[in-house]
Amino acid sequence: MRQDLEIFFQLLGGEVPHPVFDTQVAAMVCGFGDAASYETLVRKLAGASLDKASRFTDWAHRPLSERQIDYALADVVHLRTVYERLQERLAKNGRAGWFAEEMAELLDPALYRSEPAEAWRRFRLRGRTDRRFLAVLRALAAWRETAAQQRDLPRGRIMRDEALLEIAAHAPKTIDSLARTRSLGKGVAEGRLGKEILDAVAEGLADPNPPVPLPAKAEAPPGVGPLIELLRVLLKQRCEDFEVAQKLVASADDLEAIAASDEAPVRALHGWRREVFGGDALALKHGKLALTAGRNRIELVPLPEREQSTEPVPAD
Repeated sequence: MRQDLEIFFQLLGGEVPHPVFDTQVAAMVCGFGDAASYETLVRKLAGASLDKASRFTDWAHRPLSERQIDYALADVVHLRTVYERLQERLAKNGRAGWFAEEMAELLDPALYRSEPAEAWRRFRLRGRTDRRFLAVLRALAAWRETAAQQRDLPRGRIMRDEALLEIAAHAPKTIDSLARTRSLGKGVAEGRLGKEILDAVAEGLADPNPPVPLPAKAEAPPGVGPLIELLRVLLKQRCEDFEVAQKLVASADDLEAIAASDEAPVRALHGWRREVFGGDALALKHGKLALTAGRNRIELVPLPEREQSTEPVPAD
């Protein structure tokens, strides 16, 4: 849905269409798992089946076959029924507010603004401190973003991330050097894009104010590994209890952040996610909650407040 809305955002001059209803997010809130396919939702909610045999046929060929047309129609004809059934479930399980929170985030225009000068921040660069590399990367990423917008193409069609990072690392100054980029190709290097790429590299090398390295990801405190594993078990159990997808509640990085800090800037500690998991995660972390096995499942046991004792523990 986010990729689709980004297209509309550009076509509508910076406006996000609304209201919207993301069936996959609604399905995750309603207990259909982390990534319920449209085919699964149609089967379970509309009682119909989809013929996917035409998925990989040649859609550029004209005229389309009857089977292709039926396939294209089937991709939307059941949407109303799926929407209505999910709305009914959201109303019945009291999670319409949860879903509304997710849609509000999806409709934030800031998600879809693509400033070329900031495009380099999309890359995972924790620990990279070479400011020359960062300057060239910023120039290359800005060039690719602008080129993609001008040509109305996905960024990856202009240049793949792997090639961009490799070029930024080696900063080639000639066509021959650029052609040795493994994931680029000689034909691209010797064509019009090759000159544009080299111009971007030169711009980055001449940049008098290279970017400051992004802060490295904080290392987890010693001994926190077992706590992260406990949080993982808690997340799985709570998501089963609430019949909501784990992917929607917290990521592996979120669990590490919560283990390291009570004030971690993660969504799992706010809104409906705190109700489902975040509050219990902090209670478990501080010894106010225990996990135990019983009746073939994990059970949560509240613990009384523990008083700090200053008396020495007697030896055996």
